[in-house]
Amino acid sequence: MQADVIENRTFDEIAIGESAALTRTLSKDDIALFAVMSGDVNPAHLDQPYAETSTFHRVIAHGMWGGALISAVLGTRLPGAGTIYLAQDLRFRKPVGLGDTITVTVTAREKRPEKHIVVFDCRCVNQNQDEVITGTAQVIAPTDKIRRPAVPLPEVQIRRHDRYDELFAHCAGLEPVRTAVVYPCDRSSLEGAVCAGEGRLITPILVGPERTIRSLAEAEKIDLAGCEIVDVGHAAAAAAVGVELARASKVEAVMKGSLRADELMHAVVAAGTGLRTERRMSHAFVMDVPNYATPLIVTDAAINISPSLIEKRDICQNAIELANVLRFEEPRVAILSAIEHITKKIPSTLEAAALAKMAQRGQISGGLVDGPLAFDSAVSTEAARQAQITSRIAGRANILLVPDIESGNMLVKQLTFMSGADGAGIVLGARVPIMMTSPADKLRTRLASAAVAVLVADAWRRSSLPASAAASMA
Repeated sequence: MQADVIENRTFDEIAIGESAALTRTLSKDDIALFAVMSGDVNPAHLDQPYAETSTFHRVIAHGMWGGALISAVLGTRLPGAGTIYLAQDLRFRKPVGLGDTITVTVTAREKRPEKHIVVFDCRCVNQNQDEVITGTAQVIAPTDKIRRPAVPLPEVQIRRHDRYDELFAHCAGLEPVRTAVVYPCDRSSLEGAVCAGEGRLITPILVGPERTIRSLAEAEKIDLAGCEIVDVGHAAAAAAVGVELARASKVEAVMKGSLRADELMHAVVAAGTGLRTERRMSHAFVMDVPNYATPLIVTDAAINISPSLIEKRDICQNAIELANVLRFEEPRVAILSAIEHITKKIPSTLEAAALAKMAQRGQISGGLVDGPLAFDSAVSTEAARQAQITSRIAGRANILLVPDIESGNMLVKQLTFMSGADGAGIVLGARVPIMMTSPADKLRTRLASAAVAVLVADAWRRSSLPASAAASMA
């Protein structure tokens, strides 16, 4: 913990043999912050699979992380404020690994009065008292006494985007999914489809104007080798052809390209020619929210504008079954509203309570359901405690069912643009999974959408049902 007051030791006050120390335990955040600050992205520090094959068979700290701790002792404790560093030599005796507790000690061994120089022995030991770093430091010690409040440090938050790594790991060894990529006529949609193909997530069937696609690939240096192209002149026609390929079981999934979402969905929901099933279609964002304890599904923020209670039942069931396919430990659905108590003035509270009751009676199955819950009570155990809510879901939700498309859209965009979250989009309840990418999606998010679709398609493959029947269950 940072000291409240910094007080130094002047040159005249320092005695030979005097020492000061601090103790710190190395964490992943320490390594990440040091890498960000220094630009040192050596995989020995950041890439666990690589580190396990290296000399030390584990992730280790940057060597100068220990050196920085020595600097901290000299600059804040002995001599402290006003110290000027002149020289430092270090010898690295043993590596410092994650979880190691390092005690850093500096001991005054020589004073040079003519320039107020003090030479310190520096020693760092781990929790087993093994020396990990030794050396000496030369500093100009302050001559004036300084005692002042410590400057408060800014809060630093490490934003980790590693939830999608779990998705990609689940896809390892699965067969690529033949996918109709509808109208991939901009760089991001074409690159995303091709990269998903190269990563053996999908086998892309590019549906759109062939001349435009090939010209774009040439201009952006995207290799189309191995990509089949179905030449279709415009976006609406491409959507119809992509849907027909799915109806004919020639593809197992559909991926949105650069056409508008409503253009694709018009073909998907068309009576008699679309991809409808008995289940209400709904959209789910599978979100990687930095520093949230679990993966998070938000539904429905893209298709159903103002769903009825019965439609919300299907939206809820779709999301639970998706969570099970994605191997969530336990699907926990928070039915969101503005408040936790039921009032006829806010209809979404009534519907939330009804959905929770339906889950109790088995009309929604496969997960836990509770509501109404306000957003803070759904995701924060402290907020839930302050609101005096007793629930197995409050503070631990991993599925958020929003009241309508407006609130869902705003929630997802707030998480994306103000909290740094990523959201892989997929449409559920159709004959095949439909990847609903956004023009603003990063490549990793597009690949995550493909990974979600792969896992859904694989679940259907492993079931005894044809895709059209299985789609009504997911």
